[in-house]
Amino acid sequence: QVQLVESGGGLVQAGDSLRLSCTASGGTFRLYAMGWFRQAPGKEREFVAHISWKGDKTYYRDSVKGRFTISRDNNKNTVYLQMNSLKPEDTAIYYCAMRVASGDSGSIIYDRVDYYRPWGQGTQVSVSS
Repeated sequence: QVQLVESGGGLVQAGDSLRLSCTASGGTFRLYAMGWFRQAPGKEREFVAHISWKGDKTYYRDSVKGRFTISRDNNKNTVYLQMNSLKPEDTAIYYCAMRVASGDSGSIIYDRVDYYRPWGQGTQVSVSS
């Protein structure tokens, strides 16, 4: 049973940076693509970034391109989200999740919430103006 634990959230000012981490335990992390999603109050959970199982493919929502970078360290069973130039509209709970399909299949569809399982508990990111 895979468990995911996020960390690294916090309260920052606009323009600051944060790095989120998500560490997996209990499974074969290296075989699965990973995603970061976020959910703001009163809004649906939305896709933020995806990284393939090998780390050779990454995808981002348009609003974070050029500011956020997803990466992974398979030796540490950890995926990261480096967030630079943060904006108040980035305020949300950030979740990491594991793609259900393993290998290259896991990156064919990468932005649907229902294609990921399990999920971490989330980490709060708050950006003040």
